[in-house]
Amino acid sequence: MILQDKVALVTGGTSGIGRTTAIAFGAAGAKVVFSGRRDAEGEKTAKLIRETGAECLYVHSDASNEEDIKALVQKTVATYGQLDCAFNNAGTNGSFKPLHEQSIEDFDNLMAINVRGLFLCMKYEIQQMLSQGSGVIVNNSSASGLVAFPKTSPYVASKHAVMGLTRAAALDYAKQGIRVNAVNPGGTATELLDHAFGQLGITADDLGSLIPMGRIGQATEIAQAVVFLCSDAASYITGQPLVIDGGYTVS
Repeated sequence: MILQDKVALVTGGTSGIGRTTAIAFGAAGAKVVFSGRRDAEGEKTAKLIRETGAECLYVHSDASNEEDIKALVQKTVATYGQLDCAFNNAGTNGSFKPLHEQSIEDFDNLMAINVRGLFLCMKYEIQQMLSQGSGVIVNNSSASGLVAFPKTSPYVASKHAVMGLTRAAALDYAKQGIRVNAVNPGGTATELLDHAFGQLGITADDLGSLIPMGRIGQATEIAQAVVFLCSDAASYITGQPLVIDGGYTVS
């Protein structure tokens, strides 16, 4: 098991890519702490993780709230003694409208979760990792962190910000035993994508037809990439986007 005896933290772990990655961490041998705001879904995720034979802990937490994030990291360390890997996954996709129709309230809410929340997660995770002398962080960006799509200006801006934070932090801590990378999924089968399809009036097949591989991604494909980046197999990788989009951004 490539993460045997490691401790992994996942934000937004109650569904979608977060849930699938939390399960993958457990299957890879890690003890898993994951957070979210939907307690019933959290219990379901915990059951699935324990079925891999792994230990886990669910913490009710709002990714945009500093005290919640600080407490989440503290509880992780209090329970398992360390923090080796973190997948900062909590996020939202906002509304699909041209920029001039986007509301300030929606923009601020999206940035609070996708950017400020990720900054807070990194801040407290890195403090712990510095005290240990090692650690790995993977941030969930998006293909939208590298290219743009219409009617998604706040989301695109937030995911570009995720890449900026990832790259700058990688430089800050490269000589201190901490690696920081990002995964950049394209369209991936999740509840969040279903919500987007509903707003846009399209289907998974419609999106898949635009992708060179002819289909949208699966959450397990993102999860395995995160596990790889957290493992020693990726020991010389930092500050990088790992694009998982079926070839969309190169087509």
